[in-house]
Amino acid sequence: MSDNASSPAASGIRSGRVEANGWQLAWEERGPGDGEPVLLIMGLGTQLLGWPEPFCDALSAAGYRVIRFDNRDIGLSDKWTRRGDYTSVRTAFLRSSFGLPVRAPYTLADMAADTVGLIEGLALGPVHLVGASMGGMIAQMVAADHPDRVRSLTSIMSTSGARSLPRGKLRVLMRMGSRPASSDRAAIIEHLTTTMRMIGSPGIQNSREQWAELIGRGLDRSYHPAGTARQLLAILASGSRETLLRRIRVPSLVIHGDADPLVPLAHGRHTAACIPDARLWVVPGMGHDLPPPLHGDLAAGIAEHAAGTDRDAA
Repeated sequence: MSDNASSPAASGIRSGRVEANGWQLAWEERGPGDGEPVLLIMGLGTQLLGWPEPFCDALSAAGYRVIRFDNRDIGLSDKWTRRGDYTSVRTAFLRSSFGLPVRAPYTLADMAADTVGLIEGLALGPVHLVGASMGGMIAQMVAADHPDRVRSLTSIMSTSGARSLPRGKLRVLMRMGSRPASSDRAAIIEHLTTTMRMIGSPGIQNSREQWAELIGRGLDRSYHPAGTARQLLAILASGSRETLLRRIRVPSLVIHGDADPLVPLAHGRHTAACIPDARLWVVPGMGHDLPPPLHGDLAAGIAEHAAGTDRDAA
């Protein structure tokens, strides 16, 4: 493991920072140290806390070594500090919609290289790779370009990036581009809570109070909106992955909710259609989140997918 890993806590959770592709990335793991590693990659502007504790616990209870980490520019991982002439987010949206180039500090390919570096730095060997939203995009790239590092792929509420796919609901897209009324902690929590309520699973997501508590925990750990903007530029600068997806040969599961207002179900269907022999799992009532009533089912489905690949390799 990394040089500065902590000793195992009473809860069995271990954490530290590891050098990966020139970045110090914060990581956390649980479960048996000799279990097959499941590496979780979170989405845009979201810390490793975005992977719910019950979901992680369910995977570790199934015998897997579960690792979650902060992507570059977010959480406790290194932040981008170099200056440069980069496209503004508003202009980047327009340019990407017409297939025009976007200048970004880094791309999803760079973030995929971070993930490969983390796999190497933690000496994980081939992993079961699970990515949500932007994390799904990163996972797709790692699976395509580094099949020796990946035992299986699970892409959740993500996309192929094809320009022909339908956009999310306008009010949701406008909300994603909005800012808190002030830099006051309460205002930030209120703003982010409302945003998550808009994109979350209707009827089965966290309550407003639960979202506020989770978001508050994240704020206490780290708050870095500039990193979120740069990660968004990385997405917009990276374009479509249609051709890349067709190169994936590892067993792949695509999970998408039929109530996702941010990344419509068509994106999941197209992702699954592009990956050879991928299996699509459409989850009724799921939006752009990992709602509590689905934690057990999602973990069980991913564990079953991973176990099937283990049997195939035996």
